[in-house]
Order: sequence, then C-alpha cells, then structure tokens
Amino acid sequence: MYVVGLTGGIACGKSEVSRRLQAKGLPIVDADIISRKLVEPGQPLLAELADNFGDGILHPDGSLDRGRLGQLVFDDRDLLQQLNALMHPAIWKECLRCLGELRERCQVAVLVVPLLYEHNGDALVDTVWVVACSEALQLQRLQERDHLTEAQAYARIKTQMPIDKKVERADYVILNEGTLEDLQREVDLALEILHEQMSPAAV
Repeated sequence: MYVVGLTGGIACGKSEVSRRLQAKGLPIVDADIISRKLVEPGQPLLAELADNFGDGILHPDGSLDRGRLGQLVFDDRDLLQQLNALMHPAIWKECLRCLGELRERCQVAVLVVPLLYEHNGDALVDTVWVVACSEALQLQRLQERDHLTEAQAYARIKTQMPIDKKVERADYVILNEGTLEDLQREVDLALEILHEQMSPAAV
C-alpha cells in the first residue's frame, strides 16, 4: 500500500484537503480525529489528562474542555511537552493500527498528521504532501477559526516547525492561498502526480 503523509501548518487547510481527498475515494487516517476519539468520556487517556492537568480541563458533563486545555499548555512549554508525552504515543499507535487494517484492502491511503516531521513520521510514509499558505494568512485563519487574539494565535503557530521548513522538506506542496475552487484544482493536480509516482505494483 502506498501511503501519502499529509501535513502542514496549523490553519493552513489540511482538513479541507483531507475532505477533498476523501471525496475522491481515498481512505483517510487522521491523527486529529483519532486524538479526539482517544479523549472521549470514558477513555483511559482522558482520565490521565485530568490526573495530570486537573479537573478544570473538563466540562461539567465530564467531556474534555479543549479550549481550556489549550490555554494551559500553549502558555507553558513544560506543560505542552507533558501533554505531548501523554498524547502522541497513543495517537501514533492508533494511526499505525488503522493503516495496518487498510493495508490488506487498499492500494493507497492518506495519513494526516500535523506534526509529521516533528515526530519523524515522514519515515513511515512513501511521500509527503505539505499544505501551505503565508504566515499572515495562517494567522488570520487561526484567529477567526478558534476565536483567538493575535498573540494567542501566533503562540500556537510557533509551537510547530515553521511552514517554510516543512515546504523545503516536502515531496509536494499544495498551496492554499485562494478560493476553495483554487484549492480543488491543487488537489486534483496532486492526485494526477500521485498516480504518476506510484509504483506499478501499487497501481
């Protein structure tokens, strides 16, 4: 099975590209979706988070208050590292399990991981696509999407590898600077190139 690693900066448009790839029939393994499932009420990982960061990160119904947790960790590098140490091994384990299930029945799959390079996940895929936009547009989108101040949004962007560094390492770059129609054309072109790059065995 040929695996595409899809990554990029926060608020650059990975989720939108992922949705469009899925609409084209490609199976998707999304680390963000997996991370949300792993911290649903009743999951052991949610209890671990509450033990480490306090019950203040929970809503009254026992579900995770992602906004509150984000405020805590993005203002404190040590807490962010503590959160990553809890979350990332569990997320990667589940990602690999899902890919393993697809391997027997799929010719190609897409692994969507925001921190693919940061965790050397590029070694696990056949090619890496980076979704990119300018930092100014990234900042604007993040503020609007998550209702953050400019300072809060900038702090979250800076917790990741700079987008230009990801672009330098990418096998292919999907630019998301324009309209949704522009993005669809970028995705279609990426798929054309993918089919050319896949080995005859994978096809």
